[in-house]
Amino acid sequence: MVSATTKTSAFEASASFAPRPGITHVVFDFDGTLSWLRHGWPEIMLEIFLPLLPRRVGDTESALHEMMLADIYALNGKLTIHQMERFAERVRERGGTPPDPEALRQQFQDSLDRNIVERSAKVHEAKMRPEDFVVHGAVVILEKLAARGMKLFILSGTVEDRVRVESELIGVGRFFGGRVIGSKPRRTFSKLAHLEQILREEQINSSRLLSFGDGAVEIEATKKIGGLAIGVASDELQNGSGVMESHKRRALIAAGADALIPDYREPDALLARLLDA
Repeated sequence: MVSATTKTSAFEASASFAPRPGITHVVFDFDGTLSWLRHGWPEIMLEIFLPLLPRRVGDTESALHEMMLADIYALNGKLTIHQMERFAERVRERGGTPPDPEALRQQFQDSLDRNIVERSAKVHEAKMRPEDFVVHGAVVILEKLAARGMKLFILSGTVEDRVRVESELIGVGRFFGGRVIGSKPRRTFSKLAHLEQILREEQINSSRLLSFGDGAVEIEATKKIGGLAIGVASDELQNGSGVMESHKRRALIAAGADALIPDYREPDALLARLLDA
């Protein structure tokens, strides 16, 4: 099923938005914010969930699809197991026997990994360019931020070793000077805790922090500490379409994003809006 998108401008400000000329540090989520290697992952998850979801009288497949996508995007940015646990709750609510969340997570990861291996191979074999798997305009915005002397970080719920390898594969790792933070196997992961750690270690206050993310978690965490949070409602089906994925957009608005963008088109105008430059 085609994921819904919403035509919007290249910059959609909320009532909370105000430019911050003093920004010195910028944090990016990875998947869906910089990297397009995992694009289409919500539909892969749905392929696992929908056959297991007990039906009720009056259910329609389109309504169930929408309900499950809302659940998935509401937890985007957290470790995948949280989405599996939420689905198990849905099954229980509908009178079914909840599946094992860890088994679901492994099934999803196996399917996703096959896609990533195929896409990575296309880059290694020069059948596709590295930039084909970078969210539209991201390289240019990274270049412009680096030229301004900004200190850039990646903060991702994806396993850190994978983020490091994939960021090099698609050509964006060079902008971060090793400042890549990801999850670690069998350890808890909190984007809020890592953002607070960045503030402490860099000895800056939150007025100097800008973050970009396509998940509710990083937006909520940035807002909680007082940073400027920009939601990237990137299209999962067509990179550079210029439209916002509607489920992602709603989740980012609910999380309190200061502004929304579909990708990084019009980089000079975007930086002018953000930094009042």
